[in-house]
Amino acid sequence: MKGFSDRFKDFPDYIIGITKEIWEDRGLSTLHRYYAPGILVRSPGSIVIGNKGVIAATLATLAEFPDREILGEDVIWSGTPEEGMLSSHRIISTATHTGDGVYGKATGTKLRYRIIADCHAINNQINDEWLIRDQGAIVRQLGRDPSDYARDLIRREGGPEACVKPFTPANDRPGPYRGRGNDNEWGGKYADILTRIMGAELSVIPAHYDRACALYMPGGATGQSFGDADTFWCGLRAAFPSAVFTINHRIGRDDPLMPPRAAIRWALHGRHDGWGSFGRPTGAEVYVMGASHAEFGPWGLRREYTLFDETAIWKQIHLATG
Repeated sequence: MKGFSDRFKDFPDYIIGITKEIWEDRGLSTLHRYYAPGILVRSPGSIVIGNKGVIAATLATLAEFPDREILGEDVIWSGTPEEGMLSSHRIISTATHTGDGVYGKATGTKLRYRIIADCHAINNQINDEWLIRDQGAIVRQLGRDPSDYARDLIRREGGPEACVKPFTPANDRPGPYRGRGNDNEWGGKYADILTRIMGAELSVIPAHYDRACALYMPGGATGQSFGDADTFWCGLRAAFPSAVFTINHRIGRDDPLMPPRAAIRWALHGRHDGWGSFGRPTGAEVYVMGASHAEFGPWGLRREYTLFDETAIWKQIHLATG
């Protein structure tokens, strides 16, 4: 771990350790050390530029969810300490909604939801990030519908002209990380599976998924086997049939005591011109920022975790349709 503190035994230990230190140990001041001053944090709902913005957002979240816990499920990573490393950190977060904030008046609701954060780190500091939080799971547990929540959020942020605009390539900024991952076979295999699914080759699911596969999907939804995988991926693609699917980053890993696994960051960009998971076609231009993790076993893909932000998609649809 050249260039990193000796307290961390490896890169996953660094990512999990600083996450706990920042959020659970209330070490927000360490963000000045662990995050670069000009860091870019892209999430489906917005892009935050600079360390001060990250600290402000962190404080706001802790005020709304003061008992938040960050449980690291896995860190799938690539690169070297000398050239920089990219981690795809899959998290289960638990929190109680005890403060007023972006989700409205405090409800006392106990939440559980997933996050996938892709972070580039070099010299003991993160300087580029892509963050997807399962907003659909959060608002559903608070008794809200993602579409209605997005519409209300536009209103509370001051209307269509003044509201925070979702992240798209149009408001992106170039960051220091220009890598595309690694050439490990499992990343390549999973990239091929997703590309074929998005190309409407749904037969790839029974051919390459384990028949008993476990599926973890946006909105806190879970599923099992071929049928649930087909329904999920078909519903997404059907909503945006003419959209362009792009794989932005891919990692594959073979690690001791772990199954072969892969992390893919992907995008779907185009018109909401089909009936699918987002209801009646509106023609709205939508950018879906997605991330998926997969674990493989002797009978194929045995676990799949996919996240995108349903509320950010609905926000784009509402902004386009009025």
